[in-house]
Amino acid sequence: MRGLWIACLNHTDWPSRKRLGAEEMRADFTAMLDAARETGFNAVFVQVRPTADALWPSPFEPWSQWLTGVQGRDPGWDPLAFMVRAAHERGLAFHAWFNPFRIAIDPDPARLVPDHPARRHPEWVVRYDGELYYNPGLPAVREFVLRAVMDAVSRYEVDGVHIDDYFYPYPAPNGRAFPDDEAFAADGRGFTDRAAWRRDNIDLTVRELRDRVRAVRPDAAYGISPFGVWRNHASDPAGSATTALQSYDAQFCDSRGWVRKGWVDYIAPQLYWHIGFPVADYAVLAPWWAEQAAGTGTQLWIGQSASRPGAPGRPAPWQDPGELSRHLALNATLPAIGGDVFFSARSARADRIGAIRRLAADHWARPVLGPLLPRLAHTAPPGPPVLRPSPDGRGLLISPSAGRDRPRPFQYAVYAYDADPGARPPADPDRLTALLPALTTGHHRPAGAGAGSWFAATAVDRAGRESPTCGPVRLTVV
Repeated sequence: MRGLWIACLNHTDWPSRKRLGAEEMRADFTAMLDAARETGFNAVFVQVRPTADALWPSPFEPWSQWLTGVQGRDPGWDPLAFMVRAAHERGLAFHAWFNPFRIAIDPDPARLVPDHPARRHPEWVVRYDGELYYNPGLPAVREFVLRAVMDAVSRYEVDGVHIDDYFYPYPAPNGRAFPDDEAFAADGRGFTDRAAWRRDNIDLTVRELRDRVRAVRPDAAYGISPFGVWRNHASDPAGSATTALQSYDAQFCDSRGWVRKGWVDYIAPQLYWHIGFPVADYAVLAPWWAEQAAGTGTQLWIGQSASRPGAPGRPAPWQDPGELSRHLALNATLPAIGGDVFFSARSARADRIGAIRRLAADHWARPVLGPLLPRLAHTAPPGPPVLRPSPDGRGLLISPSAGRDRPRPFQYAVYAYDADPGARPPADPDRLTALLPALTTGHHRPAGAGAGSWFAATAVDRAGRESPTCGPVRLTVV
């Protein structure tokens, strides 16, 4: 995984500013994708439900204010359909990112559109720390959130369903408790410990969403990006050697339990800290998470910060362009870590001190196939593509194999050989020279290839399943 978060809340990444026209928004988004692909990213995690709203025509929730500046205003086009297609045209996996319970980053319900579900059901709403939230302790809320999310999952060809770190909100600085007395009294389900009840509310949501996603889109990756510390060792012998906020206790997220119980396909803990940070050392947390994921079948992708390198006021390690590269070097020593996701697109593109360029040069010099979920490893791959030399002998013509029963290819992986590799050459990762988007590729001219170069190709579907190689082709003209 070489993933990139694209946040829509408050114009963090996209749309880049208020009241852009549709053509400007589309151009901005495709430019962001082109920059991501050029850097070496292979997947985008796009926020499509930032605040109980929608970047698609949802029958459940209003159009997002981040599109037009006005909540509920129809932009006149379908951004989610466009974004999925644009990503796939570039060979980028598209993970739809949902925030489950946040309603607004403002405390006044009257500022929501009149027909907003939160105004129709004020009993669902909690005002906390200057924001509005749906109450996770209410069964009607959990069901509504799941239905709103699944509307997008069922209608669009997303490659993943992604939930961020906001379940119960982060604790308010004034220490005020989340006000859910009535919900606990009404539906405590026999719990006497309110913290355990809250964790169960989140567990019910996580598990039920997994079941619904797999029923509708079984090839899609389902996962969560929690706060990077589950529990500190001082609170729990199974916890990490850290002294940070504990998401298990503060947000009621049993992220370690989700991994060990197989409730998610992947976990992407947000380890936005430098190596040597006393409170939460990256060099402590990456191995701790690797230990939790090892042998579980749950993929581990590390959430990295693209915004901290070079940021004013950050400590000295974040002023070093090599800090993130060292994170990836450490990851490479931990087999359970299968990649990284970076927050976020605007920062990665700005790349203040060259940290992203540095890590890409150090670790992403070669293309790599995207992750294949262990539960899909033994399902049928697509058929091998058809590969032929172009009429001028300098390039390759590539097309999908015939057969309606085969999965549609998402990418073509091209492998290079110095001599005739035989009828069915191996798909050796060290010989992978290009990953091409199948939607837009029919011709490929390999860089630096000359007469006598041999090539073979495979088809890769959107789940990451790779076909056998096709018969090899030899270029005849320099």
